[in-house]
Amino acid sequence: MNKPPRIRNVSDIRRFFYRNETPIYFVSATNWNLLGADEWIKGFKFITYIETFDGLHPNLMCPQAEEPHEEFQSIEDINNYLLGHSEVREFIESRTINGKAGKVLFLMFNEETERRAKELGLEVMFPSAEMREFLDNKVNTNRIAEKAGVPCVPYVLSPVKNYAHLNEVAQPLGTDLVVQTPFGDSGHTTFFIKSEADYAKHAHEIESESECKVMKRINCRGAALEACVTRHGTLVAPLMTELVGFPELTPYKGGWCGNEIMADAFTPTIREKAREYAQLFGNQLREEGYKGYFELDFLIDLDNGQIYLGELNPRITGASSITNHAVFALSDAPLHLFHMLEWMDTPYELNVKALNKRWAREENIDTWGQMVIKHTTNEFRRVTEAPRSGIWRMREDGSVYFWRMDTHRRYVESENEAFFLRITRVGDWLYEGADIGILVMRGRTMTDDFELTERSKKWLEAMRGQYRSDAANPSAETAQPHQLEVGGFKMM
Repeated sequence: MNKPPRIRNVSDIRRFFYRNETPIYFVSATNWNLLGADEWIKGFKFITYIETFDGLHPNLMCPQAEEPHEEFQSIEDINNYLLGHSEVREFIESRTINGKAGKVLFLMFNEETERRAKELGLEVMFPSAEMREFLDNKVNTNRIAEKAGVPCVPYVLSPVKNYAHLNEVAQPLGTDLVVQTPFGDSGHTTFFIKSEADYAKHAHEIESESECKVMKRINCRGAALEACVTRHGTLVAPLMTELVGFPELTPYKGGWCGNEIMADAFTPTIREKAREYAQLFGNQLREEGYKGYFELDFLIDLDNGQIYLGELNPRITGASSITNHAVFALSDAPLHLFHMLEWMDTPYELNVKALNKRWAREENIDTWGQMVIKHTTNEFRRVTEAPRSGIWRMREDGSVYFWRMDTHRRYVESENEAFFLRITRVGDWLYEGADIGILVMRGRTMTDDFELTERSKKWLEAMRGQYRSDAANPSAETAQPHQLEVGGFKMM
């Protein structure tokens, strides 16, 4: 019997996945996070709840019939529904090879998801839900950072009983504070507190937690970096800026609403320090028993130039698509490929140090930006027209038109083109915070002063203008279940 070829370098890794015979699935609300993965991996399929490409994506399966289910409260609920759906089960069974159903990835999952995947014969390509939940706890993140030697914004960890107690436990930090509860999207669970009136708005959320992270408020800008813990060390992708709290994009103060990747977004010192911290943190994660993809948010203090850890996301994220289509990823291999390799039951060799050095070079980082567009008003509306996913073009007068269908951003050629992924469909309901779509462009989305560029504003206005909707009240007579539920929680 012939032995499988040895995997000794990036070229071997690419060949290994091009010849893959194991069915691999990404199951989620949309296929945004791993767009393009099917082009790197033979046998890779998306299974989604929302049909983002009108049936035109060659490797996307979306069940046609709605089956009974409880109201969705999270992406985990959507994934559990999908794994139990008769059409999904038939699809997976039809692709089973020699009794092996294959492997599966999720953006979010819980123990019920793990149970359903096992029932289908699928191996989850992530550490356990229990471990991810432990690491996802913002309080635990700081404790891991301390062990790794990665600095955090000055903080205390404590339960908070009331405003007076908050000031007591936070006395070393001053009175201008940021309080984070252990779980949830930062736009919903990060509270800026400078007075008792500020505290009163969020007292219930804060006091209901057994422990909170209380930080000194600093004058900062956000940055993000994705990485992967492998058996050979921690791979680190380039540092990205973050779009945070733009009222044109999100109703949530402090809410993430996009990213920008460019070679000179940060000083060489900051980029080097972020890479160092990511490797230290990743190596500590490996000590904790974690392997695979993760993302770190950093806070850069504009007053003293210090870089601090903000939070950890132990998963692929909303920034993963922009990471995995950058020049460094296309030249070698996307970060998610190294994540999957850890679960492919095959030995491999990898020079992590050399790869990290190559990925840090400026010529391996091109300039892109993405804007995550939410419905920003509290007016409730039903969508009657929605734009298609694909590549759009802008005319000189600022109007746009659909150019052609494509499955990701790679073939956007100039700054008068952009890739749009539609999330909200015809018949869906718009309400405050609902995800409408994601717009990806070449070039800058923000100025050096962290304001949206005029070009970004034109594109945003033009794509919003492609939607038509009627003001209405949802009712059982006018809406199907899926039209009321999806989007009431973080989708990316």
